[in-house]
Amino acid sequence: MPQIEYVTLAHHAEAINGLLYLQGSGWTDLEQPIDGEGNLGMLHLGIGVSIIIGWNETNRSFPLNINVEHEDGEPLFTVEGAVEAGRPAGATPGADMRSVLAVSGEVQFGRPGGYVVRADIGDSDGGSARSVSFRVHFPAHATPPQAPGGPADFTL
Repeated sequence: MPQIEYVTLAHHAEAINGLLYLQGSGWTDLEQPIDGEGNLGMLHLGIGVSIIIGWNETNRSFPLNINVEHEDGEPLFTVEGAVEAGRPAGATPGADMRSVLAVSGEVQFGRPGGYVVRADIGDSDGGSARSVSFRVHFPAHATPPQAPGGPADFTL
């Protein structure tokens, strides 16, 4: 079964030609921008995922879900997809393949607190998961407005 090698956060993430490009990665805390009128601003959020696919698991599709939720368990958004890796010409027989995935979009957190990003891959035969947590802060001088749609809005 494929294994999630890691999940990481960045200000921006892209996966191009099998490489994961991250800008502003490695943080654990974000400050939600709020303008002078108390309106929530947008933040650019990138999520990078690395998946190890075994030789005998190549050329098969595996469902992948990336979930972001507040520390109280309330879901913010889910990205659903599938991962499939082929065997490139000249690959060493039996070698694992690495597949990378990036999700980037604009997000607006409706409330401060802890959040977790969880990536799950697998099917009825089993699976793998990894997660990374972070905290969202609102400026000390601001009163967090209540977002009408829950704790966050997200746009790819």
